[in-house]
Order: sequence, then C-alpha cells, then structure tokens
Amino acid sequence: MKSDSTTVRGRFAPSPSGRLHLGNMLSSLLAWLDVRSLGGTMLFRLEDLDPDRSWMRYAEQMADDLLWLGLDWDEGWRPGSDAFRQGLRAQRYAAALDTLQQRGRVYDCYCSRAERLAASAPHPGEPGDSGCRCRLLSAEELQTRQRLGRRPARKLAVDTCEIRWNDGHYGPQRHELRAGTDDFIIRRSDGVFAYQLAVSVDDMEMGVTRVVRAHDLLDSTPRQIWLIRQLGGLPPEYCHAPLLVAPDGRKLSKREGDLNMEYFRLHDTPEKLLGILAKLAGLRDTDAPVSAAELIEDFSWDKVPKQNVIVPENL
Repeated sequence: MKSDSTTVRGRFAPSPSGRLHLGNMLSSLLAWLDVRSLGGTMLFRLEDLDPDRSWMRYAEQMADDLLWLGLDWDEGWRPGSDAFRQGLRAQRYAAALDTLQQRGRVYDCYCSRAERLAASAPHPGEPGDSGCRCRLLSAEELQTRQRLGRRPARKLAVDTCEIRWNDGHYGPQRHELRAGTDDFIIRRSDGVFAYQLAVSVDDMEMGVTRVVRAHDLLDSTPRQIWLIRQLGGLPPEYCHAPLLVAPDGRKLSKREGDLNMEYFRLHDTPEKLLGILAKLAGLRDTDAPVSAAELIEDFSWDKVPKQNVIVPENL
C-alpha cells in the first residue's frame, strides 16, 4: 500500500569527494525506488561539509551520473545552485550547537585523533573503557589547556540510554548509548561542523522522513536518533542497504577508484547498468537491461539481500 505522498520525503546525500562508484549507485537506486514506490518526494542534498575534501567538479558529475541512470529528484541541489549545500549551512548548525550548549550538552574536547582512538580501544563495558576524559575536566584543567593554545573540538555529551528503532530492511534494532563512551564530536577543532550534527539538522529541517543508505552507516543511526530528539525533532525511518564488496571482501571506495561511473558510462548504457544493479540487489533474477521506471512497480525490500554482495570479477 502506498503512503501519503505528502508525508514521504527521501533524499540523495552524496559527498563530492570523488566519482560515484557502483556501491554508491546501488544505494542511490534503492533510495530512489523506495521513495518512488511510495509516491513520495525525492531531495538532493550536497554533503560538502569538509572544504579540503569537496570539489564541485565531482558534485556536478554526481548529479549528471544520477540523471544519466534515470534517478531524478524533485527538490534540492543542481549545478550552479547554492540550495541544499551543507557547506553553506554553517549558521543552521551553529544555531543547533548553541541550543545544545544552552542545555549543558556540549563540552570542549582536547584529545588528539590518536588519543580518541586509544580511548575507544576497549569494547564498551570492558575494563579501561572510560570514554572521553575531557567531559570531566575541572575548570583549572580547562584553563591549563586553553593557555597552551590548543584548539578544542566540541563534543556532545550523551545520556546513558537505550535506543530502539525498526530498520526498514534489517528489522528491529537496539543500541545502548553510554555517557562518556558514546559522546561524539559535533564540531571539529578546525571549526568544521561534523557529519553527525549536520545530517541530523538537515534531515529535520528538510522534512526527510525516509533515509536509505549503506549498511556501514547503521552504527550512526542511534546517535542521530538521539540527537534529533534532543533538538525537538522526529527522526526519519531508516533503511540500510547491503554493501557491495570486492571479491576479497573489501568495501568499494571512492578513494581507490573502485568501479566508478567513468568506466560504466564508457562501456554501458543506463539500462545495462541498471540491469546489473537490479540483479546484484536481488530485485531481478536476470541482469537484462531495464529502465529505472520499470523497477518501481515490483520493488520490495524483501527481495534485497541482508548480507554483503560480492561484485563478480568479470562484471
């Protein structure tokens, strides 16, 4: 049964750090089919938070690759537009940070990256798992660090609580957040707002009700649910898609240039690539060419595998 089209809002949210690869396209196809099968509205948001890893040439290629494949959108960013760009929404993230700070939810973190990794080495609940010690610094200790001229990151102090949600693909989920251990950065020491804050604020303010993304972001979900609730919002429904992996089990990567769209656009038609993706996603038994529109009517998450999908070497 289709949902009310006025309430269903999904989104593409790519980061313009490289050319889209086959795994990105699978998640994009599933996000598009999910929304279109529900009669909803599709948004395009550009997640260009990090100025050192965002390039407009990749953003333009991403938009062109999605449209080439037949994955259109109704609202959002297009080449030449400033709308729906995270890199231009710093004021909105600053306002959210101020709200959290007024509620006593934010503290300065002076840990280096190496120190943060070391602190998170024990598994939650094991001996030595104390989380970020910056949360408990005295006023004198804070002043000492400030005198040293070290710029802090801003970190969110979470409550110890249980977060439950129903993933649209993986079913009921349960995660316990632990104060200290699961605190997370919402603004980096260089002033760049962090992904967890930006994506939560954007999904709230843009009215997103359906988030489809790759399974490697499943662990971010309880933090985003908790944060959205702290900001007075209603979390969207989440559907996580299986990862496409190389034959050796390695996740496909933009950085490594794995099976990116440049190759497919040189060698395939949109229909041929969609046929490949549909078979990998379990939507069809064959990889025969097909259009995106033809996949809408029979789309079901029940067909999509839950385990990682190995990309054949002879693809």
